[in-house]
Amino acid sequence: MNTGVSRLTLDLAGASDTDAEELQSLAEQLRRALLELDVENVQLGRQGGVAPEGAKPGEVIAVGALVVTTVPLLVRQVLQLVDTWLRNRPLRSVTVEIDGDTIELGNASAEDQRRLIDAFVRTRSPQTPQAGTPQSGE
Repeated sequence: MNTGVSRLTLDLAGASDTDAEELQSLAEQLRRALLELDVENVQLGRQGGVAPEGAKPGEVIAVGALVVTTVPLLVRQVLQLVDTWLRNRPLRSVTVEIDGDTIELGNASAEDQRRLIDAFVRTRSPQTPQAGTPQSGE
């Protein structure tokens, strides 16, 4: 596991009546909100696969996708911000991928979502001693 930085890929899934332009606008709104955290970078995601005819490779933006680069300590804050931001937006969900692990935000109650985020972050963090457990050198 890379302890220096975490790279999160966010994929916004619009409601049935959300078009590509609105989805991109929502992604840009979320990008601005994420930049208010102390993350290293938030970029619009690049579409994988074959670029449309006439487009230069690597220039095609994936609609509704963001890539967040941050220190691991801020992953929980990023997930919580996305979860809070998602409410009252015309989106079904936001899928977040980190090193092959994914979490889908938006399909649960606020309390269930909080527990889901806590469990996801806990599984990605190095084990820390429980309270009351002697530390080396104590």
